[in-house]
Formats: sequence, structure tokens, C-alpha cells
Amino acid sequence: MNFFLDYNWELFIAAEILSVGALILFCVFRYFFNKKRLSMLFILLFLLLMALEALLGLYVYRHTGEISTFIIIIVIFIIYACTFGVFDFIRLDRWMREKIGKLRGVELLTTKDYEIMERNRNPKYIAKKYRISSFIHLVIFVIGQSIFWLMGTDSISELKMYLTDFTWLENGESEGTPYPNDTIFAVGVIWGIVFIADFLYSWSYTLFPSKK
Repeated sequence: MNFFLDYNWELFIAAEILSVGALILFCVFRYFFNKKRLSMLFILLFLLLMALEALLGLYVYRHTGEISTFIIIIVIFIIYACTFGVFDFIRLDRWMREKIGKLRGVELLTTKDYEIMERNRNPKYIAKKYRISSFIHLVIFVIGQSIFWLMGTDSISELKMYLTDFTWLENGESEGTPYPNDTIFAVGVIWGIVFIADFLYSWSYTLFPSKK
């Protein structure tokens, strides 16, 4: 029995839970207990856990030789942590400072923080932000799906055939589709559904703007 192969999902989920906990503890120790040096240990713990997730994914891939759902999820989480996750952490940090500041009766937010919070309530700014994020997602989606399709097709003519006739979506499996295997087929289809939902949701702020 190989422990890391048999319990890869359990190890990944445990690492993600610990990562979220490390970020929350960073904010608590930094702003509630005013322990700035100690709080940095939790950021280091978060980075260590992310590195361990990457090593786990690499280990599983080297022993299986397959780009499985597990490998794809690992890659997605790492990319998210290094991109959009940074902005989500900044928002979490600001929210924690606001709540902890109220509990302690001290001001932990700066003038710039209040300006950002006020800006984030502006419907025009929100609509613009979601338009930009939707275009970024579009570019990433096209690049990712192109890579998947190139892996599963042998020629440009075959690619054009799939682009002009989407009846292959009814197959339910990778055979007869532009995807190389069932795992990537499932990921590609689910990603497509998520992309459409996200794109429509993002543009709803532009098409149906809030009044306040």
C-alpha cells in the first residue's frame, strides 16, 4: 500500500483546511493579539502547505503517469492561490481588521482602506471590475480548452469539425470528442458550464446595474 497514493484526496483536503486556518490565525494573532512576528509564522505555514500540495501532485503524477482529476485540481488551486487568491486574502485581511478593530475598540483600518471599501460599493466600479475579470476568465478558458483539444485531436480539420458540430457533448465520455480522456472531458465540460455561468453573472452587473 502506498500511503500518498491511497490517501491523496484526504491529504489534499486536510492541507486546504489547514491553509485556510493558517490565514485566519494570521489575522487573529496580528490584529487581535498584536503579535506581528508570531503571525508571520502562519503565513510561512500557508506557503509551506501550498508547496507540499504541489509536491504531492508531482509525486502522484510521477507514480501514475496520468493527468488525473486530482492533478488538475491541484494545479487549479495553486494557480488560484498565486493569482485571485492574493486579492481574496487582501479582502479577508481588511474584513478581519474591521471586525477585530470593533471588538478591541481600536482603529485598525487606514484612510486608504476606507476609500477602497467605499469604492467597492460603487455600482460602476463593480461592473467594470467584473467585466475585466470576465475577459481574463475568457482568455484563460480559451487557452486551457485549446490545450485540451490539441491533446485529443490530430489535425486542424478535426478541430474545425468539433467546433462546427457540438453534438459530441451528448456522448458522456471522451470517445468521439476533442478531449484525450474521460477525466479531461469531464473537467472541460464542467469548466465550460462554470465559465458560461460566471460570464453571465459578471455581465449582469453591467446590464442590470444596481442603483446603490
